[in-house]
Amino acid sequence: MVPGSEDGMTESWFHSARAGLRRELQPMLQLAVPVVLAEIGWMAMGIVDTMMVGRVSAEAIGAVSVGSGLFFAVAIFGLGMLLGMDYVVARAIGGGRMEEAHSTLLHGCVLAALLSVGLTAVLLPLIPHLDFFGVQAAVRADATAYLYALTWSLPALMFQCALHRYLQAMGAVRVIVLIVLSANVVNAIADWIFIFGHFGFAAYGAEGAGWATCASRVYMLVAFVSYTLWDARRRRTGLLEMRMRFEWWRLRELAELGTPAAVQRILEVGVFALATLLAAGLEPAALAAHQIALNTAALTFMVPLGISSAAAVRVGHAMGARDGGGAARSGWTAFFLGGAFMVASGTAFILFPAAILRIFTNDATVVATGISLLAVAAVFQLFDGIQAVATGVLRGIGDTRTAMIANLVGHWLVGLPVGYVLGIRWGGGVAGLWIGLCVGLIAVAVLLTVVWMRSAERLGAEPGIDVPSGVACAK
Repeated sequence: MVPGSEDGMTESWFHSARAGLRRELQPMLQLAVPVVLAEIGWMAMGIVDTMMVGRVSAEAIGAVSVGSGLFFAVAIFGLGMLLGMDYVVARAIGGGRMEEAHSTLLHGCVLAALLSVGLTAVLLPLIPHLDFFGVQAAVRADATAYLYALTWSLPALMFQCALHRYLQAMGAVRVIVLIVLSANVVNAIADWIFIFGHFGFAAYGAEGAGWATCASRVYMLVAFVSYTLWDARRRRTGLLEMRMRFEWWRLRELAELGTPAAVQRILEVGVFALATLLAAGLEPAALAAHQIALNTAALTFMVPLGISSAAAVRVGHAMGARDGGGAARSGWTAFFLGGAFMVASGTAFILFPAAILRIFTNDATVVATGISLLAVAAVFQLFDGIQAVATGVLRGIGDTRTAMIANLVGHWLVGLPVGYVLGIRWGGGVAGLWIGLCVGLIAVAVLLTVVWMRSAERLGAEPGIDVPSGVACAK
């Protein structure tokens, strides 16, 4: 080796990485920032619900925790099935095939209708049997009423998800933010009316939070439909002139891409829902601390999740344009943004845990337990962000299976057993459960990062190396 050549290669890699980051950072941020704001807006509804019912009782917080956990353990399958639209619509737009993008929206709505019927049929029989999951009697009645109310929002949630994925891939992200933010106002007002009893309504407590969420989701669906039709007429995108022809192969394509993504979402969300159900067998204060800490960690997770969605679109556009270097560059830029934010949020969890927890409750026991949970959350923040971003960039190249396998191994074969042993068998309580979740997230992040590195090489780009456009890439 020529003396100094290794340093020269390192310096060259650094300059190439910096050049690639500079080239991609602005377009990524232009898409990611509104998407992140929208994701935070989705999450804010649940946080407001928790803050509102937190003024009722610890049992009400536990009811919302258990109810929302079970609801999303079922609904997340439908949301995951529709994620296949990210790749198909973005690829079509990147390749200039607008009719294909419009047709994907049509078939996405068909899929949403089928999912609405099927998932409602799954959810309704589960609601009367919360005792089977070990939910304490003090929480069970409120959780049951909350779930029944929430179930009415399932069809609206599925259809608005299909429209959301289409508009996001089309680049209409600012209007998504406006709709979600205004829906938060609707949700907060409805919470105030239904939880505490105003304008002649009874004080429904935890159940009222469910009806408020239902009202806000119906509002969002109406807003998404109205904007999509208005924009199609204003910009003449061709959507209104599209042939309304159903094609089985298009629905099958969405299902083939969406099924692994749906299973991955179930595995990911399901492990947290199961942890919540295990925590429901503990004392109410521990369950309340778990729910508050989980909501806090989930809020910060919305940022890398939004970056992940933006990256799926950016990478998908590059794939449609057959630009392998651009796809790899978009992926690594997303990794950088997601990782940097989660390091900052983990630091905040370590420095200001009590202040964060007191936003939700003044119960000293809940705060004391929550501080230990936020300490664990601080450890897994980086890994949680990395695995979220990796899932999105892989979805952008049409790979939805790898994340499914990684979540099965990391969460269910590693993390959950560790959490059960530490938290339940060895008496570590909710903190032991969280340590297990942390171990699982680390395993998933490592697996997905390794796969993306290999995928980037197959796209014709080493990590951080700027490769000329036009590299042929295959799915």
